[in-house]
Amino acid sequence: MTQKANHILKLGLGLAISAFFLYLAFRQIDLNKMGQALGAVRYLFLLIALLLLFLSHWMRARRHRYFLEPIKLISTGSLFSALMVGYMANTLLPAHLGELVRAVLIGQKERIPKASVLATIAVERVVDVFCLLILMGMTFVVYPFPEEIRLSGYLTFVFAAVLVSFFLFLKKRPEKALSFVEMISKRLSKKISDKLVEFLGSFRDGLVPLQQPWHYAFVALLSILLWACYAGIFFVLFYAFDFVETYHLPWSASLVVLVITTISIVVPSSPGYVGTYHWLCMVALGLFGVSESPALSFAIVAHAISVLPVSLVGGVLAWKEGISISKVERSSEQAG
Repeated sequence: MTQKANHILKLGLGLAISAFFLYLAFRQIDLNKMGQALGAVRYLFLLIALLLLFLSHWMRARRHRYFLEPIKLISTGSLFSALMVGYMANTLLPAHLGELVRAVLIGQKERIPKASVLATIAVERVVDVFCLLILMGMTFVVYPFPEEIRLSGYLTFVFAAVLVSFFLFLKKRPEKALSFVEMISKRLSKKISDKLVEFLGSFRDGLVPLQQPWHYAFVALLSILLWACYAGIFFVLFYAFDFVETYHLPWSASLVVLVITTISIVVPSSPGYVGTYHWLCMVALGLFGVSESPALSFAIVAHAISVLPVSLVGGVLAWKEGISISKVERSSEQAG
């Protein structure tokens, strides 16, 4: 299968998944009630949510700097720019290719191996997964999740544990790890096997300890703060829609909505997580008695705040860096 055909297949599959979840979200919606909920939104709280969003992205870029410092010291501003362009790419491209675009852009600009950058992003995401699992454990205590949500948490933990085990194996026993990968991948083709082994060699170079012992504490603090910002965005939006007064939502509801909507980012869908995000947000709010029409209005606004301003900033920064949409697509193909 050609790269173009593979791209079209991923896009088509993602659109089909999104269409299915959009059907689930809209099938029993009263459009009048939905419009009333949107019309009653208090915009000051939307501005506060937007500020929290960009603060969390800045902290993510700052945290990434510590993961990259053993390879090369890079400014937080440069990493923030690449992060925004990567997020923009996620709204345009299927299969979450924005992270690959981000790695390619940093590698090209800073002249360091792209696979090593990707390794630091992978470690960053593993840290996020464990933060999510901790939050999920906390919310299990304060709210009884449906069984399917609990199952997704257990599967996420297993996946993260396997990934961390492979990273440790690759770092501590690189020869054995690469020999194992080569043995498995040779069943596909010699060309793929050679490229994969070469890639993992560069990838391993990105799996390095943090530069200073105190960096671990700072990374942990930044992780707590950026996830607190994520939860804070939902809590502020509850006030924007007057859900706290109307449905008596507790502060812990923001954690529950955060955990469940984060699952939508893992589920394959169209660019921008359209459909999966909206339906899962409705499911999360439904656990607290929020009716479907206001819940969908909330999901639309929450999704728009998380995607549209970031895509706009990413587009401006891409233009400033001389990166066109076609270059973003070529970067994703190169990363692939």
